[in-house]
Amino acid sequence: NFCIFAKSKSNETNFNLLRYMEKGKSTSIIELIIAEDNLDLTISAISLVTTPAIEENFVFFNDDKKMNLTLAKIDEEQRCLVSPALIPNKQIFRYDADTDSEYYVYFSKETVKAAASLYLKHNNNNNATYQHEEDVLDVHTVESWIKEGDNDKSKMYGYDLPDGTWFVKMEILNDDMWAKIKSGELKGLSIEGFFVNKLQKMSSQKDYTETQILEALHSLIFENQTDRK
Repeated sequence: NFCIFAKSKSNETNFNLLRYMEKGKSTSIIELIIAEDNLDLTISAISLVTTPAIEENFVFFNDDKKMNLTLAKIDEEQRCLVSPALIPNKQIFRYDADTDSEYYVYFSKETVKAAASLYLKHNNNNNATYQHEEDVLDVHTVESWIKEGDNDKSKMYGYDLPDGTWFVKMEILNDDMWAKIKSGELKGLSIEGFFVNKLQKMSSQKDYTETQILEALHSLIFENQTDRK
C-alpha cells in the first residue's frame, strides 16, 4: 500500500495527491524498484508458467508452421522459445490473501533495464522453475536484450511491445518442459526476484524530503494516467 504523508493546507498539489491516494486505497498502483540489499537475487530465476502475469505468451520454434508464428526453417531440435520477461509500465494485478487486498505493480524502464543486467551479471540465466513451484534443470537463457526502437528483432517474432521491454530467448533441453510447451500447457514466462515499494523505501530514508517523496508520487500518478489514455 501507499505510504501516508502529512497533508499541507497551503499546498494544493499535496492535497490533490493525498486525495488520489485515499481514493485508490482499495486498488493501489505501486512502482517496484530494485532492492539494493539483494542485488544478486533481483531476478533469481525465470519460471515457465501457464498464465504469465505480464499477459504475453511466448513463441516457440518447431517445424509446424501453424505453431511457429513468424519463423520458418527453424529446426525443432533447437528447442528454443522467445518471450518478454518484463514490460515497462505494464500494470500487473496482484492479490494479497493475508490482507484480502487487490493492487497493481509496475516497473519503470530504468528498473527493467537494471534488472535484466543484474540477472546476467549474477549468472542467474541457468536458474528456472516450473509454475514457481519446483526447480527445473536444462533450461537456459541464451539471449537477453532490451527493445530499442522499431527495428528491434522482437518484431520478427511477432511482438509489438513498447521500447524498454526486456526479451529473452530460452533453450529448453528438459524433455518434460518441452513436452508441456508443445502441448500448450505452458504458455509464458514469469520472473522470480526481490523488489521493494519505491514510495515506502523513500519514506523510510531520512535523507529524502517530503517534497521529493511527493514528486515521486506525482510522477507515478502521471505515468499510470498516461497509460490509461
